[in-house]
Amino acid sequence: MALTPDDVVTKQFQHVRFKDGFDPDEVDDFLDEIVVEWRKALEENAELKSKLAAYESGEKAPAAAVVTEVPAPAAPAPAPAEPAKAAPIATTTTAGIIELAQRLHDEHVAEGETKRAQLIAEAEAEVEKIRSEAAAKQREESARLERERNTLEARITELRTFERDYRTQLRGYIEGQLRDLDEKSASTDSTPVSAIGL
Repeated sequence: MALTPDDVVTKQFQHVRFKDGFDPDEVDDFLDEIVVEWRKALEENAELKSKLAAYESGEKAPAAAVVTEVPAPAAPAPAPAEPAKAAPIATTTTAGIIELAQRLHDEHVAEGETKRAQLIAEAEAEVEKIRSEAAAKQREESARLERERNTLEARITELRTFERDYRTQLRGYIEGQLRDLDEKSASTDSTPVSAIGL
């Protein structure tokens, strides 16, 4: 697989559930791919530099073209020096890749923290909304029960007044009947038996 810097920048890692960050095995595998590709590129670069150095040394001595072809084994001799120079380049490149990977990691962690904070804020807003709705329902229900209680108390007072008035009227009626009965019995006692027809 030919790896380009764009591949490194655009690489998407899968999120792992129940843990922060990415799947460590997937990140390690991708970094291994990066290292292999960069080592190939560095070796190719060193090889091309050695060929360029050999070519430039061949152009500086055109008369000795035959002689330069014979000591061809001497031309690869600088090649070990080039990998020695390439080692700091490889270290720098590796450091750059690690820095890029760290930056991507930090961006994804920051994105995760932002998402977490957003979810917490949304949940808290939802909780506050539910609480306010519950408080409003409680106030409304309390007001309704208070109105109902007042209505019932007014009805009880009305029924008690009705009962008192009814008892008073009933007592007055019964007492009136008793008086009438007493008056009739008194008048009956004063009437002679012969008048009654006995």
